[in-house]
Amino acid sequence: MNRVWNSSARYLIGGVIFVLVVGLFAIGAYMMYGWSLADSLYMVVITIFTVGYEEVRPIDTPGLRDVTMMLVVLGCTGMIFLTGALVQFITISEIQKVLGTKRMQNQIAKLSDHVIICGFGRIGNMLARELSAARVGFIVIERSESRLNEARALNYLVVEGDATEESTLSLANVGKARALATVLPNDAANVFITLSARSLNRGLMIIARGESPSTESKLLQAGANEVVLPAHIGAERVAEMILYQGTARIMRRSATMKQMEHELHRLGLEIEVVVAAAGSAFAGRSVEEIEQAAELAFMIVAVEPPGSDAAERPQPRTIVQPGDGVMIIGRSGRARAVSGFSQT
Repeated sequence: MNRVWNSSARYLIGGVIFVLVVGLFAIGAYMMYGWSLADSLYMVVITIFTVGYEEVRPIDTPGLRDVTMMLVVLGCTGMIFLTGALVQFITISEIQKVLGTKRMQNQIAKLSDHVIICGFGRIGNMLARELSAARVGFIVIERSESRLNEARALNYLVVEGDATEESTLSLANVGKARALATVLPNDAANVFITLSARSLNRGLMIIARGESPSTESKLLQAGANEVVLPAHIGAERVAEMILYQGTARIMRRSATMKQMEHELHRLGLEIEVVVAAAGSAFAGRSVEEIEQAAELAFMIVAVEPPGSDAAERPQPRTIVQPGDGVMIIGRSGRARAVSGFSQT
C-alpha cells in the first residue's frame, strides 16, 4: 500500500510540474508577441481551467493561434491528468488510513499482558519511550489529534478517545492488560479513570498521577495501587542531589543505569534510595542487622553520609548513621515500600 501511495504522490507532483511548465511557456510566448504579464497570465488561467471568458486581446496572428492551440491541448490535458492524480491521491490516502486503523485495531485486540497509558503529554511521552526501550507492549489513549499523530509517527499503538469512558478503555483491551498508568494533568479525570479501570479489571495494576498531595488518598480509595506526585518526586530528587551527591549521580538516568534497571526488572527487582531518619530502624545499626530485621526483603548496596561526594559499598558491619543516604535493591513493589522502614 505504501508503494501505491508513493506512486500516486509522484503522479500528483508530476501533474503539477507539467501544468506549471506549460503555463510558464505560454506566458513567455504571449509576452514575446507584445502582451503584458498580467494579460498573458489571465489568458493562460482562463484557458487551462476552461472558463471560457472573452480573450483580453484578439488572437489575430498565426503565431498567437499556434500558442493558444498548444495551450488548449497541453494545458487541458495536464489539468485532466492533474485532477485524476489528485483524486487518486486522496482516495488512496483515505483507504490507507482506514486499513491502518483496522490493522491497529486487530493488533490491539490480540494484545495481552500489556500496559495502557492514559494521556500522551510530557509524562506519557516519556513513559512510552521507556516502555518501548524495554520492549514492553503498550497502548496510548489520547483524544488530542496532534498528540495522536505524534504517537502514530513513533509507531505506537493508539486508541483515540476519552479515557474516562469505559468504552474507550475496553477498546484498549483493559480486561487483558497487566497495568494502567493514568498520567493526565487533571486529578478528577485520573480518579474517574482509576474507578472505571478497576471496575473493568480487578487484578489490574493501576498507577495514577496526582497534582495535589490531597488527591493521593482519593486515588488510592478509587483503586490505584500506586500514586505518583511529580512535583513531590522532583523536590525529593533535588534534595537527594544536594545532600547525597554520589548516590544521586548513580541514580541518574544514564544508559548504563537504564540497562541495569531493565535487567533487574526482568528479575523482579528494583532500586530505591532512602534516608535513614534519626530513631528509625536504620539509624545506629549495622547493614547486616538491618537486612536481617527486614527478613532479607532487600539488600543494601551503597551508603553515603550527608555532604559526601561518593557512595561507598558497605561492609556487613558498617553502621548506618542518622541522615545517611542508603541505596537498596529489593523485590519490585517492596523496595519502595521499605522506605517507611527507614523513617521514625
